[in-house]
Amino acid sequence: MGTLHDDVVIIRPSEKEGDPSVITVNCPDKTGLGSDLCRILLFFGLSIVRGDVSTDGKWCYIVFWVVCKPATRWELLKKRLVQACPSCSSASGISYYRSELQSPKPPDVFLIKLCCVDRKGLLHDVTQVLSSLELNIQKVKVSTTPDGTVVDLFFITDTRELLHTKNRQEETYKALEDVMQDAMISFNIEKVGPEITACCQASPYLPSAITDDIFNLEMSNDLPSVSLTSNNVCVTMDNSLSPAHTLVQIVCQDHKGLLYDIMRTLKDYNIQISYGRFYIKQGRKCEIDLFIMQSDGKKIVDPSKQTALSSRLKMELLQPLRVTVVSRGPDTELLVANPVELSSKGRPLVFYDITLALKMLNTCIFSAEIGRHMIRDREWEVYRILLDEGASSSIPRRKVEEEVWKRLMGWE
Repeated sequence: MGTLHDDVVIIRPSEKEGDPSVITVNCPDKTGLGSDLCRILLFFGLSIVRGDVSTDGKWCYIVFWVVCKPATRWELLKKRLVQACPSCSSASGISYYRSELQSPKPPDVFLIKLCCVDRKGLLHDVTQVLSSLELNIQKVKVSTTPDGTVVDLFFITDTRELLHTKNRQEETYKALEDVMQDAMISFNIEKVGPEITACCQASPYLPSAITDDIFNLEMSNDLPSVSLTSNNVCVTMDNSLSPAHTLVQIVCQDHKGLLYDIMRTLKDYNIQISYGRFYIKQGRKCEIDLFIMQSDGKKIVDPSKQTALSSRLKMELLQPLRVTVVSRGPDTELLVANPVELSSKGRPLVFYDITLALKMLNTCIFSAEIGRHMIRDREWEVYRILLDEGASSSIPRRKVEEEVWKRLMGWE
């Protein structure tokens, strides 16, 4: 079975405002494909309101109904979706994800050093430019000097793999200059080797004081993730309706990246979806039906495995990220933890949403740092944002937590 390259991804933009656009993917199957596609849609700011997926074990057919932004770059989106799909020559059999076998060449890392005059919302404006250029922030260090000068260090990779060229660097400089205008003092971009990135990496383990702040109680009612959403996440499993598959039914409230959170969890468990449906009802209530099987091609019959998967899905849907604001002596620190897939991919645009929420709160960022850390036998991307002392003191801690959480969940 084969298909023309142009038919791998077909996008039909909505003809009427308010109606969803339709994205169809028709390609060879692999475990984790749904997660990879949902992550791309999330990166482009699309909300999935309905989805259908089916596969015969070799070939899959996926349809997403999405609500898009007016400025969605459809051709670029199609290109990224096609790149995520296996080639037609791989349709001889399904490929299951094995982290130890996944060893692609790591992308080149570049350092962008910006020196500029500080102002409210500056960091978000820079982050927005980098995102629009498809420059992925791997790590950032931001510091403010007493005279109001900001030094930003962005360690980034380029989705287009062109940042080593003069034209791409000039494009980046021009885009940043346009948004920063007279605030820019100096700009430099250079490729850095592994020895530089290694020196700038944070320790893989965080102090217990920080992990206790983010993970002190898995389901604490004090956490904004629970107080702002419904606790009623229902996950049920049934082996009686299919001779070859386990049916997983999920009922929960919608949030940004919901389908991605489900798909990345199943990908980490190396579980294949043979058929699935996802749709949002009135009141943002989501219903998901998934017929799944393990990597050995069998249904999940072990009660302990069922319980582990069910508990993990519930946790990921209630708290796909962790958000808290803590006092560090006279300082106020915002902490956000984002789980990393076994394939080393993290949730996209988290830093973008954090900086946007703080910009909306008219709160300045004194310093910021992103690092990956092992917490409870799992890798997390941790964002540590030190808020400006003057601005943060006038905004209640709870208000900052809730506004950041709502922005991350798409409830703004």
